[in-house]
Amino acid sequence: MDVAYNLILIVHFIGLASVVGGFLVQMKSAEKGVNPAMWHGALTQLVTGVLLVGLAEMQDFDVDHAKIGVKLVVTIVITVLAFVGRKKPLPQIGLWGAIGALSIANIVIAVLW
Repeated sequence: MDVAYNLILIVHFIGLASVVGGFLVQMKSAEKGVNPAMWHGALTQLVTGVLLVGLAEMQDFDVDHAKIGVKLVVTIVITVLAFVGRKKPLPQIGLWGAIGALSIANIVIAVLW
């Protein structure tokens, strides 16, 4: 079970890199917006995050449900924003900035909480 957990954790980090990387790559662009990397990364984060919590519960790990709840809400908001933004015309500076800020906030919550 540890191998499955660690493999899903790796995919979770790849999803994180996709969202934050999709945000950072557009920093100097005039046409900021949701790109496919951000959309797919958000979906990956959502699915693998739920799987990680499920596996942790199955293994009787001590899970901080308040932290997980906050991170889940933030991830759902990121995913909805990415879904909405993927069909809108560029520029989408507000959506782009919100997704980037919420993704970084989710990292801060994961590390510091």
